[in-house]
Amino acid sequence: MFATGVTIVTARAADGSLVGLTANSFNSVSLDPPLVLWSLARGAGSMPALSTGSHYAVNILAASQKELARRFATKDIDRWSDVAFTEGLGGAPVLAGAAASFECFNRSRYDEGDHVIFVGEVERCTHAIGASPLLFHGGRFYTEHPL
Repeated sequence: MFATGVTIVTARAADGSLVGLTANSFNSVSLDPPLVLWSLARGAGSMPALSTGSHYAVNILAASQKELARRFATKDIDRWSDVAFTEGLGGAPVLAGAAASFECFNRSRYDEGDHVIFVGEVERCTHAIGASPLLFHGGRFYTEHPL
């Protein structure tokens, strides 16, 4: 019953292939230095690339990117087909149209339960002025509704 934003975490694997997954376990940690965290199931197929790579990007999805969130949460498909992005720091893809992006150095990891918590040091961040976020609550996507 906790509403969250929706992100797609992206990276480039050592072999040059693109890695990306939908995650809503994202949070800020510190302003000085700028740190963020997110978590990934220990058994996730993208774990080897994300745990050994130097950089990743956390792309905060805009309200218009619901289908992209679904695509990057689906297994055994080409998640990157026709996805627009630019190459960020360390080769991590920065998704076009995102409400915001945090380009991070893979600073540390913590094994906790059946997940690994990734702490990234933000090296660059960007945002789209006036972008509405994609939200997730109770198994459904929402867009913001001003109170």
